[in-house]
Amino acid sequence: MKKKKGRIGSSFEDHLKEQGTWEETTAVAVKRVLAWQLEQAMEKEQLSKNQMAKAMKTSRSQLDRILDPDNDHIRLDTLTAAARVLGRELRLELV
Repeated sequence: MKKKKGRIGSSFEDHLKEQGTWEETTAVAVKRVLAWQLEQAMEKEQLSKNQMAKAMKTSRSQLDRILDPDNDHIRLDTLTAAARVLGRELRLELV
């Protein structure tokens, strides 16, 4: 007799929802991905942090806050400006 393949029990997402931490965990994950994507794009464009900050018309310390994966208090217009400097666009969607 063959065993059925598949998962047993609930998903990790279900677990986070049960614990009441799904929204917070998702927000942290999104910020970390955005910070990583910005760093990767800067590397591809060969932009230093100082050059990036200057192009954004902001300070190096502000850019460090944007690139800090644990700082989730970044305004959308700031992320949009960073994306624009790198020739990218910021896309958000509700699902």
